[in-house]
Amino acid sequence: MREFSLTPSRYGFRCLEAVVAPAPGCQTPDVANRRGSPDEQARLNPTLVKESFAHIEPVAGKAMAYFYGRLFVANPDLRALFPLAMDRQRDRFFRALARIVWSLDCPEELTAFLQQLGRDHRRFGVTARHYPEFMDALLATVREFSGPAWSDEVAAAWDAALDLVARSMIKAADDDAKHAPSWWLAEVVGHQRRSADLAVLTVRPDQPLGYLAGQYISVQSARWPRQWRNYSIANAPRDDGTLTLHVRGIAGGLVSTALVHHTVPGDTLLLGPARGTMTVQPGSDRDLLCVAGGTGLAPIKAIIEQVAAADGPAITLLYGARTEAGLYDLRELRELEASSPSLALVTVVSDEPGWGGEQGMLPDVMRERGEWQDREVYVCGPPEMVTQTQAVLADLGVPASRLHYDEPDPLNELVPLSTRVRISEPTCWVLWPRDRIVR
Repeated sequence: MREFSLTPSRYGFRCLEAVVAPAPGCQTPDVANRRGSPDEQARLNPTLVKESFAHIEPVAGKAMAYFYGRLFVANPDLRALFPLAMDRQRDRFFRALARIVWSLDCPEELTAFLQQLGRDHRRFGVTARHYPEFMDALLATVREFSGPAWSDEVAAAWDAALDLVARSMIKAADDDAKHAPSWWLAEVVGHQRRSADLAVLTVRPDQPLGYLAGQYISVQSARWPRQWRNYSIANAPRDDGTLTLHVRGIAGGLVSTALVHHTVPGDTLLLGPARGTMTVQPGSDRDLLCVAGGTGLAPIKAIIEQVAAADGPAITLLYGARTEAGLYDLRELRELEASSPSLALVTVVSDEPGWGGEQGMLPDVMRERGEWQDREVYVCGPPEMVTQTQAVLADLGVPASRLHYDEPDPLNELVPLSTRVRISEPTCWVLWPRDRIVR
Protein backbone atom coordinates (compact mmCIF):
# COMPACT_ATOMS: atom_id res chain seq x y z
CA MET A 1 0.00 0.00 0.00
CA ARG A 2 1.32 3.43 -0.91
CA GLU A 3 0.23 6.70 0.61
CA PHE A 4 0.01 10.18 -0.86
CA SER A 5 -1.48 13.48 0.29
CA LEU A 6 -3.61 15.83 -1.74
CA THR A 7 -3.09 19.56 -1.93
CA PRO A 8 -4.80 22.08 -4.21
CA SER A 9 -3.26 22.84 -7.56
CA ARG A 10 -4.33 24.56 -10.74
CA TYR A 11 -5.63 21.30 -12.12
CA GLY A 12 -7.53 20.10 -9.07
CA PHE A 13 -5.44 18.33 -6.49
CA ARG A 14 -1.84 17.25 -6.20
CA CYS A 15 -1.24 13.75 -4.88
CA LEU A 16 1.15 13.73 -1.90
CA GLU A 17 -0.52 11.61 0.82
CA ALA A 18 -3.69 9.58 0.13
CA VAL A 19 -4.29 5.88 0.48
CA VAL A 20 -4.62 4.30 -2.93
CA ALA A 21 -5.52 0.79 -1.82
CA PRO A 22 -9.04 -0.38 -2.73
CA ALA A 23 -11.60 0.99 -0.28
CA PRO A 24 -13.00 -1.58 2.17
CA GLY A 25 -16.52 -2.59 1.22
CA CYS A 26 -16.15 -1.43 -2.40
CA GLN A 27 -16.33 -4.18 -5.00
CA THR A 28 -14.31 -3.93 -8.17
CA PRO A 29 -16.66 -4.73 -11.07
CA ASP A 30 -15.82 -7.16 -13.85
CA VAL A 31 -15.18 -5.49 -17.19
CA ALA A 32 -14.53 -6.53 -20.75
CA ASN A 33 -11.43 -5.48 -22.59
CA ARG A 34 -11.61 -2.44 -24.91
CA ARG A 35 -11.89 -4.65 -27.97
CA GLY A 36 -15.40 -5.44 -26.69
CA SER A 37 -14.97 -9.18 -26.04
CA PRO A 38 -15.63 -10.65 -22.57
CA ASP A 39 -12.54 -11.35 -20.54
CA GLU A 40 -12.93 -12.75 -17.04
CA GLN A 41 -9.33 -11.87 -16.27
CA ALA A 42 -9.82 -8.21 -17.17
CA ARG A 43 -10.63 -6.57 -13.87
CA LEU A 44 -10.18 -3.04 -12.67
CA ASN A 45 -7.10 -2.47 -10.58
CA PRO A 46 -7.71 0.96 -8.98
CA THR A 47 -4.42 0.87 -7.08
CA LEU A 48 -2.30 0.64 -10.23
CA VAL A 49 -4.32 3.30 -12.02
CA LYS A 50 -4.08 5.72 -9.09
CA GLU A 51 -0.37 5.17 -8.57
CA SER A 52 0.41 5.86 -12.22
CA PHE A 53 -1.95 8.84 -12.29
CA ALA A 54 -0.04 10.37 -9.36
CA HIS A 55 2.94 10.73 -11.71
CA ILE A 56 0.85 12.65 -14.25
CA GLU A 57 -0.69 15.33 -12.03
CA PRO A 58 2.48 17.43 -11.56
CA VAL A 59 2.74 17.76 -15.36
CA ALA A 60 -0.99 17.92 -16.04
CA GLY A 61 -0.72 20.90 -18.36
CA LYS A 62 1.83 19.20 -20.60
CA ALA A 63 -0.11 15.94 -20.48
CA MET A 64 -3.36 17.56 -21.59
CA ALA A 65 -1.62 19.48 -24.39
CA TYR A 66 -0.05 16.20 -25.56
CA PHE A 67 -3.41 14.40 -25.36
CA TYR A 68 -5.33 16.88 -27.48
CA GLY A 69 -2.45 17.29 -29.91
CA ARG A 70 -2.29 13.56 -30.47
CA LEU A 71 -6.08 13.28 -30.69
CA PHE A 72 -6.41 15.99 -33.34
CA VAL A 73 -3.43 14.87 -35.44
CA ALA A 74 -4.80 11.34 -35.63
CA ASN A 75 -8.43 12.46 -36.00
CA PRO A 76 -8.63 15.95 -37.55
CA ASP A 77 -12.42 15.75 -37.84
CA LEU A 78 -12.76 15.73 -34.05
CA ARG A 79 -11.40 19.28 -33.77
CA ALA A 80 -14.80 20.63 -34.82
CA LEU A 81 -16.36 19.23 -31.63
CA PHE A 82 -14.27 21.50 -29.41
CA PRO A 83 -14.14 25.26 -28.75
CA LEU A 84 -11.53 27.39 -30.49
CA ALA A 85 -9.81 28.28 -27.20
CA MET A 86 -8.70 25.04 -25.55
CA ASP A 87 -7.20 26.20 -22.22
CA ARG A 88 -10.42 25.83 -20.25
CA GLN A 89 -11.26 22.61 -22.05
CA ARG A 90 -7.93 21.05 -21.05
CA ASP A 91 -8.48 22.04 -17.43
CA ARG A 92 -12.04 20.74 -17.36
CA PHE A 93 -11.04 17.43 -18.88
CA PHE A 94 -8.26 16.85 -16.38
CA ARG A 95 -10.65 17.56 -13.52
CA ALA A 96 -13.12 15.00 -14.82
CA LEU A 97 -10.35 12.45 -15.36
CA ALA A 98 -9.08 13.00 -11.81
CA ARG A 99 -12.53 12.41 -10.37
CA ILE A 100 -12.90 9.21 -12.38
CA VAL A 101 -9.51 7.89 -11.25
CA TRP A 102 -10.12 8.55 -7.56
CA SER A 103 -13.59 6.96 -7.73
CA LEU A 104 -12.55 3.75 -9.48
CA ASP A 105 -13.03 1.50 -6.46
CA CYS A 106 -16.40 3.06 -5.58
CA PRO A 107 -18.79 1.70 -8.25
CA GLU A 108 -21.90 3.59 -7.14
CA GLU A 109 -20.23 7.01 -7.18
CA LEU A 110 -18.29 6.24 -10.37
CA THR A 111 -21.32 4.94 -12.25
CA ALA A 112 -23.43 7.98 -11.39
CA PHE A 113 -20.68 10.33 -12.54
CA LEU A 114 -20.03 8.46 -15.80
CA GLN A 115 -23.72 8.27 -16.63
CA GLN A 116 -24.05 12.01 -16.20
CA LEU A 117 -20.97 12.58 -18.36
CA GLY A 118 -22.41 10.36 -21.06
CA ARG A 119 -25.69 12.27 -21.09
CA ASP A 120 -23.90 15.62 -21.05
CA HIS A 121 -21.65 14.76 -23.98
CA ARG A 122 -24.65 14.31 -26.27
CA ARG A 123 -24.96 18.08 -26.55
CA PHE A 124 -21.36 18.29 -27.77
CA GLY A 125 -22.13 16.00 -30.71
CA VAL A 126 -20.18 13.07 -29.27
CA THR A 127 -21.35 9.65 -30.49
CA ALA A 128 -20.29 6.06 -29.83
CA ARG A 129 -17.87 6.08 -32.79
CA HIS A 130 -15.76 8.81 -31.15
CA TYR A 131 -14.95 6.87 -27.98
CA PRO A 132 -12.29 4.45 -29.33
CA GLU A 133 -10.33 7.35 -30.85
CA PHE A 134 -10.59 9.33 -27.64
CA MET A 135 -9.57 6.43 -25.40
CA ASP A 136 -6.63 5.46 -27.63
CA ALA A 137 -5.24 9.00 -27.35
CA LEU A 138 -5.79 9.01 -23.59
CA LEU A 139 -4.05 5.66 -23.11
CA ALA A 140 -1.10 6.88 -25.17
CA THR A 141 -0.91 10.02 -23.02
CA VAL A 142 -0.92 8.07 -19.76
CA ARG A 143 1.83 5.84 -21.11
CA GLU A 144 3.90 8.85 -22.19
CA PHE A 145 3.70 10.63 -18.82
CA SER A 146 3.62 7.77 -16.31
CA GLY A 147 7.39 7.39 -16.47
CA PRO A 148 8.77 4.47 -14.44
CA ALA A 149 5.28 3.62 -13.17
CA TRP A 150 4.28 2.25 -16.60
CA SER A 151 4.28 -1.51 -17.17
CA ASP A 152 2.23 -4.14 -18.96
CA GLU A 153 0.23 -4.62 -15.78
CA VAL A 154 -0.48 -0.90 -15.52
CA ALA A 155 -1.41 -0.81 -19.21
CA ALA A 156 -3.94 -3.60 -18.65
CA ALA A 157 -5.39 -1.78 -15.64
CA TRP A 158 -5.86 1.43 -17.62
CA ASP A 159 -7.29 -0.48 -20.57
CA ALA A 160 -9.91 -2.06 -18.31
CA ALA A 161 -10.70 1.28 -16.65
CA LEU A 162 -11.13 3.12 -19.94
CA ASP A 163 -13.33 0.34 -21.26
CA LEU A 164 -15.61 0.76 -18.25
CA VAL A 165 -15.68 4.53 -18.78
CA ALA A 166 -16.57 4.25 -22.46
CA ARG A 167 -19.23 1.57 -22.04
CA SER A 168 -20.91 3.40 -19.15
CA MET A 169 -21.00 6.73 -20.98
CA ILE A 170 -22.22 5.23 -24.25
CA LYS A 171 -25.03 3.30 -22.57
CA ALA A 172 -26.18 6.35 -20.61
CA ALA A 173 -26.19 8.45 -23.79
CA ASP A 174 -28.14 5.81 -25.70
CA ASP A 175 -30.72 5.48 -22.93
CA ASP A 176 -31.11 9.26 -22.71
CA ALA A 177 -31.58 9.57 -26.47
CA LYS A 178 -34.73 7.44 -26.24
CA HIS A 179 -36.68 10.18 -24.46
CA ALA A 180 -34.83 13.50 -24.77
CA PRO A 181 -33.11 15.53 -27.49
CA SER A 182 -29.41 16.34 -27.34
CA TRP A 183 -30.31 20.03 -26.92
CA TRP A 184 -33.22 22.42 -27.22
CA LEU A 185 -33.51 25.49 -29.43
CA ALA A 186 -34.92 28.37 -27.40
CA GLU A 187 -36.10 31.82 -28.44
CA VAL A 188 -35.29 34.76 -26.18
CA VAL A 189 -38.70 36.35 -25.45
CA GLY A 190 -37.58 38.71 -22.69
CA HIS A 191 -34.37 40.52 -21.73
CA GLN A 192 -34.33 42.90 -18.76
CA ARG A 193 -31.19 44.68 -17.64
CA ARG A 194 -31.35 44.91 -13.84
CA SER A 195 -27.92 46.55 -13.56
CA ALA A 196 -24.90 47.29 -15.70
CA ASP A 197 -23.70 43.70 -15.46
CA LEU A 198 -26.85 41.70 -14.75
CA ALA A 199 -29.76 40.65 -16.93
CA VAL A 200 -32.88 38.56 -16.46
CA LEU A 201 -33.66 36.51 -19.58
CA THR A 202 -36.85 34.67 -20.42
CA VAL A 203 -36.57 31.96 -23.06
CA ARG A 204 -39.08 29.66 -24.77
CA PRO A 205 -37.76 26.20 -25.79
CA ASP A 206 -38.97 24.82 -29.10
CA GLN A 207 -40.23 21.69 -27.34
CA PRO A 208 -41.02 20.86 -23.72
CA LEU A 209 -37.95 20.87 -21.45
CA GLY A 210 -38.77 19.01 -18.27
CA TYR A 211 -37.19 20.08 -15.00
CA LEU A 212 -37.76 20.43 -11.28
CA ALA A 213 -37.69 23.69 -9.36
CA GLY A 214 -34.12 24.27 -8.17
CA GLN A 215 -32.39 22.66 -11.16
CA TYR A 216 -30.12 24.31 -13.73
CA ILE A 217 -29.48 24.04 -17.46
CA SER A 218 -26.51 24.62 -19.75
CA VAL A 219 -26.69 27.47 -22.24
CA GLN A 220 -24.84 28.20 -25.50
CA SER A 221 -24.92 31.51 -27.35
CA ALA A 222 -24.55 31.74 -31.12
CA ARG A 223 -21.72 34.20 -30.51
CA TRP A 224 -19.60 31.45 -28.94
CA PRO A 225 -20.23 28.06 -30.55
CA ARG A 226 -19.35 25.02 -28.41
CA GLN A 227 -19.05 27.18 -25.27
CA TRP A 228 -21.60 26.03 -22.68
CA ARG A 229 -22.27 27.55 -19.25
CA ASN A 230 -24.67 26.51 -16.50
CA TYR A 231 -27.45 28.79 -15.26
CA SER A 232 -30.15 28.05 -12.73
CA ILE A 233 -33.78 28.25 -13.75
CA ALA A 234 -35.41 31.01 -11.70
CA ASN A 235 -39.02 29.86 -11.90
CA ALA A 236 -41.15 26.86 -11.10
CA PRO A 237 -42.47 25.05 -14.21
CA ARG A 238 -44.98 27.18 -16.15
CA ASP A 239 -47.85 26.20 -18.39
CA ASP A 240 -46.29 28.07 -21.33
CA GLY A 241 -42.95 26.28 -20.89
CA THR A 242 -40.87 29.46 -20.62
CA LEU A 243 -37.77 29.61 -18.42
CA THR A 244 -36.24 32.60 -16.63
CA LEU A 245 -32.48 32.88 -16.11
CA HIS A 246 -30.52 35.34 -13.97
CA VAL A 247 -27.17 36.10 -15.62
CA ARG A 248 -24.35 38.24 -14.24
CA GLY A 249 -21.73 39.28 -16.76
CA ILE A 250 -18.25 38.35 -15.61
CA ALA A 251 -15.15 40.13 -16.90
CA GLY A 252 -13.62 37.77 -19.44
CA GLY A 253 -16.66 35.46 -19.33
CA LEU A 254 -17.54 34.73 -22.95
CA VAL A 255 -21.06 33.36 -22.54
CA SER A 256 -22.17 35.55 -19.65
CA THR A 257 -21.01 38.72 -21.45
CA ALA A 258 -22.83 37.66 -24.62
CA LEU A 259 -26.04 36.96 -22.72
CA VAL A 260 -26.01 40.21 -20.74
CA HIS A 261 -24.69 42.68 -23.34
CA HIS A 262 -25.31 41.19 -26.77
CA THR A 263 -28.60 39.29 -26.56
CA VAL A 264 -32.03 40.68 -27.46
CA PRO A 265 -35.56 39.27 -27.80
CA GLY A 266 -35.81 37.17 -30.93
CA ASP A 267 -32.32 35.70 -30.59
CA THR A 268 -31.92 31.93 -30.38
CA LEU A 269 -29.99 30.02 -27.73
CA LEU A 270 -29.17 26.35 -27.31
CA LEU A 271 -30.17 24.73 -24.01
CA GLY A 272 -28.95 21.50 -22.47
CA PRO A 273 -31.03 19.22 -20.22
CA ALA A 274 -31.89 20.13 -16.65
CA ARG A 275 -29.56 18.91 -13.93
CA GLY A 276 -29.11 19.30 -10.21
CA THR A 277 -30.32 17.75 -6.97
CA MET A 278 -31.25 20.88 -5.00
CA THR A 279 -34.97 20.23 -5.35
CA VAL A 280 -37.95 20.12 -3.01
CA GLN A 281 -37.97 16.95 -0.96
CA PRO A 282 -41.09 14.93 -1.81
CA GLY A 283 -43.37 14.22 1.11
CA SER A 284 -41.61 16.60 3.50
CA ASP A 285 -43.79 18.97 5.52
CA ARG A 286 -40.95 20.72 7.31
CA ASP A 287 -40.74 24.48 7.14
CA LEU A 288 -38.05 25.86 4.83
CA LEU A 289 -35.10 28.16 5.37
CA CYS A 290 -33.80 29.53 2.06
CA VAL A 291 -30.51 31.42 1.94
CA ALA A 292 -29.60 33.24 -1.29
CA GLY A 293 -26.69 35.52 -2.15
CA GLY A 294 -26.43 37.39 -5.45
CA THR A 295 -27.65 35.43 -8.47
CA GLY A 296 -27.83 32.37 -6.22
CA LEU A 297 -31.37 33.67 -5.78
CA ALA A 298 -32.43 32.03 -9.07
CA PRO A 299 -32.92 28.38 -7.98
CA ILE A 300 -34.12 29.50 -4.54
CA LYS A 301 -36.85 31.61 -6.12
CA ALA A 302 -38.00 28.65 -8.23
CA ILE A 303 -38.27 26.49 -5.11
CA ILE A 304 -40.21 29.17 -3.25
CA GLU A 305 -42.63 29.59 -6.15
CA GLN A 306 -43.33 25.87 -6.22
CA VAL A 307 -43.85 25.50 -2.47
CA ALA A 308 -45.94 28.65 -2.15
CA ALA A 309 -48.20 27.69 -5.08
CA ALA A 310 -48.95 24.37 -3.39
CA ASP A 311 -49.84 26.06 -0.08
CA GLY A 312 -46.89 24.27 1.41
CA PRO A 313 -45.03 24.86 4.67
CA ALA A 314 -43.73 28.17 5.94
CA ILE A 315 -40.70 29.65 4.16
CA THR A 316 -38.12 32.10 5.45
CA LEU A 317 -35.96 33.64 2.73
CA LEU A 318 -32.73 35.36 3.71
CA TYR A 319 -31.68 37.30 0.62
CA GLY A 320 -28.38 39.16 0.75
CA ALA A 321 -26.13 41.41 -1.30
CA ARG A 322 -23.39 43.94 -0.66
CA THR A 323 -25.60 46.95 -1.44
CA GLU A 324 -29.29 47.68 -1.92
CA ALA A 325 -28.69 47.88 -5.66
CA GLY A 326 -27.44 44.29 -5.51
CA LEU A 327 -30.91 43.14 -4.43
CA TYR A 328 -31.82 43.15 -8.10
CA ASP A 329 -35.06 41.12 -7.79
CA LEU A 330 -36.43 42.82 -4.68
CA ARG A 331 -39.60 44.18 -6.28
CA GLU A 332 -40.69 40.78 -7.57
CA LEU A 333 -39.82 39.13 -4.27
CA ARG A 334 -41.97 41.59 -2.36
CA GLU A 335 -44.84 40.90 -4.75
CA LEU A 336 -44.35 37.18 -4.16
CA GLU A 337 -44.33 37.73 -0.39
CA ALA A 338 -47.55 39.79 -0.59
CA SER A 339 -49.33 37.01 -2.47
CA SER A 340 -47.91 34.14 -0.36
CA PRO A 341 -48.83 34.24 3.34
CA SER A 342 -46.38 31.42 4.04
CA LEU A 343 -43.34 33.45 2.84
CA ALA A 344 -41.31 35.74 5.10
CA LEU A 345 -38.67 37.80 3.25
CA VAL A 346 -35.60 39.06 5.11
CA THR A 347 -33.23 41.26 3.10
CA VAL A 348 -29.62 41.70 4.22
CA VAL A 349 -27.01 44.19 3.01
CA SER A 350 -23.38 44.01 4.11
CA ASP A 351 -21.61 47.09 2.71
CA GLU A 352 -24.11 49.97 2.86
CA PRO A 353 -24.25 51.72 6.26
CA GLY A 354 -27.41 53.69 5.40
CA TRP A 355 -29.44 50.56 4.62
CA GLY A 356 -32.61 50.45 6.72
CA GLY A 357 -32.94 46.70 6.93
CA GLU A 358 -30.75 43.92 8.28
CA GLN A 359 -27.03 44.63 7.99
CA GLY A 360 -24.12 42.20 7.99
CA MET A 361 -23.16 38.92 6.38
CA LEU A 362 -25.88 36.39 5.66
CA PRO A 363 -24.41 33.62 7.86
CA ASP A 364 -24.14 36.01 10.82
CA VAL A 365 -27.72 37.21 10.42
CA MET A 366 -28.88 33.62 10.14
CA ARG A 367 -27.13 32.75 13.39
CA GLU A 368 -28.69 35.70 15.21
CA ARG A 369 -32.28 35.21 14.06
CA GLY A 370 -33.20 31.99 15.79
CA GLU A 371 -33.43 28.24 15.73
CA TRP A 372 -33.34 26.40 12.41
CA GLN A 373 -32.86 22.80 13.56
CA ASP A 374 -36.27 21.66 12.30
CA ARG A 375 -36.03 23.31 8.88
CA GLU A 376 -35.16 21.99 5.46
CA VAL A 377 -32.41 24.37 4.32
CA TYR A 378 -31.66 25.42 0.73
CA VAL A 379 -28.53 27.46 0.04
CA CYS A 380 -27.10 29.04 -3.11
CA GLY A 381 -24.68 31.91 -3.61
CA PRO A 382 -20.98 32.80 -3.63
CA PRO A 383 -18.73 29.95 -2.44
CA GLU A 384 -17.49 31.74 0.68
CA MET A 385 -21.03 32.54 1.79
CA VAL A 386 -22.18 28.97 1.20
CA THR A 387 -19.23 27.54 3.14
CA GLN A 388 -19.85 29.90 6.08
CA THR A 389 -23.56 29.08 6.03
CA GLN A 390 -22.77 25.37 6.26
CA ALA A 391 -20.53 25.98 9.26
CA VAL A 392 -23.17 28.05 11.06
CA LEU A 393 -25.87 25.47 10.42
CA ALA A 394 -23.62 22.71 11.75
CA ASP A 395 -22.99 24.78 14.89
CA LEU A 396 -26.74 25.28 15.31
CA GLY A 397 -27.35 21.54 15.11
CA VAL A 398 -28.97 21.31 11.68
CA PRO A 399 -28.43 17.75 10.37
CA ALA A 400 -26.45 17.56 7.14
CA SER A 401 -29.29 15.56 5.59
CA ARG A 402 -31.50 18.68 5.72
CA LEU A 403 -29.00 20.93 3.95
CA HIS A 404 -29.55 21.11 0.20
CA TYR A 405 -27.20 22.56 -2.42
CA ASP A 406 -25.75 21.56 -5.77
CA GLU A 407 -22.19 20.44 -6.38
CA PRO A 408 -20.40 22.30 -9.15
CA ASP A 409 -20.10 20.79 -12.58
CA PRO A 410 -16.49 19.81 -13.32
CA LEU A 411 -17.13 20.41 -17.01
CA ASN A 412 -18.51 23.92 -16.46
CA GLU A 413 -16.00 26.28 -14.86
CA LEU A 414 -12.79 26.16 -12.90
CA VAL A 415 -13.18 26.44 -9.13
CA PRO A 416 -10.66 25.50 -6.41
CA LEU A 417 -11.12 22.04 -4.99
CA SER A 418 -11.20 21.39 -1.29
CA THR A 419 -7.99 20.05 0.16
CA ARG A 420 -9.22 16.66 1.38
CA VAL A 421 -9.78 13.53 -0.63
CA ARG A 422 -10.32 10.18 1.07
CA ILE A 423 -9.68 6.98 -0.83
CA SER A 424 -9.66 4.39 1.94
CA GLU A 425 -13.18 4.69 3.43
CA PRO A 426 -16.02 2.29 2.54
CA THR A 427 -17.69 5.16 0.70
CA CYS A 428 -15.17 7.19 -1.27
CA TRP A 429 -15.82 10.90 -1.44
CA VAL A 430 -14.39 14.15 -2.69
CA LEU A 431 -15.12 17.48 -1.01
CA TRP A 432 -16.01 20.10 -3.63
CA PRO A 433 -16.95 23.74 -2.96
CA ARG A 434 -20.63 23.98 -2.13
CA ASP A 435 -21.91 26.25 -4.87
CA ARG A 436 -21.97 26.11 -8.63
CA ILE A 437 -19.87 28.73 -10.36
CA VAL A 438 -20.85 30.21 -13.70
CA ARG A 439 -19.06 32.54 -16.09
